[in-house]
Amino acid sequence: MKLKSICTVLALTLVFGFASCNSEEIATPQSSENAIIETTTPITGSATAKVGNCTEVPGWASQNGGTTGGGTSPETVVSNYAQLKLAIENSAVKVIKVTGTITITARLSLQDQTGKTIYGASGAKLVSTDQTKDGSGIINIKRCTNLIIRNLIFEGPGAYDTDGWDNAILDDCQNVWVDHCEFRDGVDGNFDIKNKSDYVTVSYTKFTYLKAPKAGGSGGTDDHRFSNLIGSSDGATADRGKLRITFARCWWAAGCKERMPRVRFGKIHIINSYFNSTVTNKCIAAGFEADIRVENNVFEGVKTPIDLMTGYTAVTAVGNSFVNTTGNTAGSNTAFTPPYSILTLAATAVKADITAGAGATFSGNTCGSF
Repeated sequence: MKLKSICTVLALTLVFGFASCNSEEIATPQSSENAIIETTTPITGSATAKVGNCTEVPGWASQNGGTTGGGTSPETVVSNYAQLKLAIENSAVKVIKVTGTITITARLSLQDQTGKTIYGASGAKLVSTDQTKDGSGIINIKRCTNLIIRNLIFEGPGAYDTDGWDNAILDDCQNVWVDHCEFRDGVDGNFDIKNKSDYVTVSYTKFTYLKAPKAGGSGGTDDHRFSNLIGSSDGATADRGKLRITFARCWWAAGCKERMPRVRFGKIHIINSYFNSTVTNKCIAAGFEADIRVENNVFEGVKTPIDLMTGYTAVTAVGNSFVNTTGNTAGSNTAFTPPYSILTLAATAVKADITAGAGATFSGNTCGSF
């Protein structure tokens, strides 16, 4: 059941609280004094996620016991590759603060850890210049639980179809919150989630390609600016019942060609996000057994906002805005109902809010970012 309440609120309440016009809590959009907003599908879980309230996590990452990362543990500050690698691999280090620009000389590996936060100071950036199959990618995160990654820029060398690595991968991870990050110019993709990963929220995150794609790769695709893959293959049946992921207030921006995201198996909630890449072939792609709720998003100047592929389960599209788009905009069948409450902007408020707030726009580890 979908419950809605709509009211007019002042932008001042973004910082000092939230206004309400009945018993529902209402968020204030960042971009307008009089934008209309609503809440949807409230059942259990966090409903507010106010800036500075670290106990409130939006979306799927609020479930299964929640996501706290390293909490208030002491910080380890890193400013070069050697320091970062050591801190990532040390399970006793619970909070890592990244400063400056760090060049990744060999792909980082974060494995078999729990309760960790990696965040960037203002302008912090992890950069890879390697386009080879084996040497590409920035970080591979495997068999980890309760992670927070926030306020970091992940910059690759540009798309090149060598069957290489993405800027970042979640592999068999649970309860992960990726917030206020930017993923740009990944070799194989920007950020993929696969292999039984579950209870993941990606919020206020920007995906983009600023560098021209390189043709001639062994994979056979000359323009592989394919941003986000959910589920690695139709045969990965262990993903059934997993891959529960929320994309909230994200921005698929300039240069993204496809996979925004491309989904197999998962229960994916894409809400209050903005799609405006002018080079698109398709945006959201519902693949094998995909179950997707597409809610109150804005698609502007893109092709095929919703691609219904062979074997999908359901796509519910509700409250979206389509501006100068071509191709399919409709869902089919009835998708899942999220088991959490999440603050929801009306589509009219989405563009201004996302373009002002998505990406590594914080000064550091600010939680409760809605």
